[in-house]
Amino acid sequence: MKPFIHDNFMLNNEAGKVLYHDFAKEMPIYDYHCHLSPKEIAENKMFSNISEIWLHGDHYKWRAMRSLGIDEELITGSASDYDKFRAWSKAVPYTIGNPLYHWTHLELKRYFDTDLLLNEDTSEEIWQHCNSLLQTEELTTQRIIERSGVNVICTTDDPIDSLEHHKEIKGNSAIKTKVLPAFRPDKAVEITRPEFKDYVQKLSDSADIKITSYEDLLKALENRMHYFHEVGCRISDHGIETLPFLECTLEEAAGIFEKGIAGQSISKEEEEKYKTYTLLFLGRMYHSLGWVMQFHVGAIRNNNERMFKKLGPDTGFDSIHDFDLSRSLNGFLNELDKNDELPKTILYSLNPNHNYTIATAIGNFQSGGTRGKLQLGSGWWYNDQKDGMIKQMTDLANIGLLSTFVGMLTDSRSFLSYTRHEYFRRILCDLVGGWVEKGEAPRDYELLGKIVQDICYTNANNYFEIK
Repeated sequence: MKPFIHDNFMLNNEAGKVLYHDFAKEMPIYDYHCHLSPKEIAENKMFSNISEIWLHGDHYKWRAMRSLGIDEELITGSASDYDKFRAWSKAVPYTIGNPLYHWTHLELKRYFDTDLLLNEDTSEEIWQHCNSLLQTEELTTQRIIERSGVNVICTTDDPIDSLEHHKEIKGNSAIKTKVLPAFRPDKAVEITRPEFKDYVQKLSDSADIKITSYEDLLKALENRMHYFHEVGCRISDHGIETLPFLECTLEEAAGIFEKGIAGQSISKEEEEKYKTYTLLFLGRMYHSLGWVMQFHVGAIRNNNERMFKKLGPDTGFDSIHDFDLSRSLNGFLNELDKNDELPKTILYSLNPNHNYTIATAIGNFQSGGTRGKLQLGSGWWYNDQKDGMIKQMTDLANIGLLSTFVGMLTDSRSFLSYTRHEYFRRILCDLVGGWVEKGEAPRDYELLGKIVQDICYTNANNYFEIK
């Protein structure tokens, strides 16, 4: 019987098979946004068992297990890794239709070379098999990255981070992959959060600048950006619920900052003004440094108050936001573009209904001197599945140019998630191949093969100032 993961998995037409096997399959990976631990890369971590590398921190799997009524003790509780793996094994057959089913078996095939389908009956054999391989040098963090063909990794790092592990990685000649930081200053932007005052003190210590005013805060952020730049950072990232845009002067922002530090109440309008001024300042800095600016917009986080108190953030209780984006997005981009200070920018919305909004907005600010200067980011989070990827790519193709797309990113904390690039490439090739078979694109493999390779790797390699 043909194994579930086979050579032509998800390739349903002849043109797609040619595009994947002859052009896409062997392209390296440019992982310009992820949440991997630079510490674990630096120390070449070896994992004790399959649960540690597969289930710890994976809120995709946790949500599925909760939906099946599995007790939280077997998800995030104190149950043993073996019992948690057994619980996940029982859940897997019921995830058919969810990308978790595909990702699970792609990872088992590529990293553990098994065609067994994971279920209650096979769980013991797979547990033993995977754990034996995890005790070899073939599945340490550095070896997984090397085996996966990853040329560049950009992690997600707070401005106060020392970046010591990035420096350690850079100094290790055995690591051929570039592992670089990405600047994520969310905590300096979120002025209404209870921890804002404490964070400003940490930033003050990190930048060695006493922050007593808003202008001091901006100087501290600028200081840290230059430090990140020296260590190799060329990308920023922002995770924001909505994109604010309200006119705000430096004096207004400074006054709002003082209220935030004093713990005083801040109105919604004041919050948006402060965020607007701060994000515009950061955008101008990114432009001056030659960085790419990323906005991940549209997540409502930590919606289950009881579970947030118990487990904290990033544990599977976040949702897609429904909000108006067009006016603020165009206004924000225009404000930076007025004096030609708009950096290369990638925009992601967790709400796929925003695809056309973003695609039309970025078309207003493309520059003739930069190919695909503004990007509609790949299907993100709840959208990094087959339908979400196809929608993102077809929406981009309809409104802009799919051929300039910088492609897939991992956006994961798991070292086994590099199979998501294979998953994306198979979907891309099947999509373009389908256009060929329907007579909507020519059977010109030289042209289409180059476009596919560009999307898989070359566009990103040319777009980011990281070689």
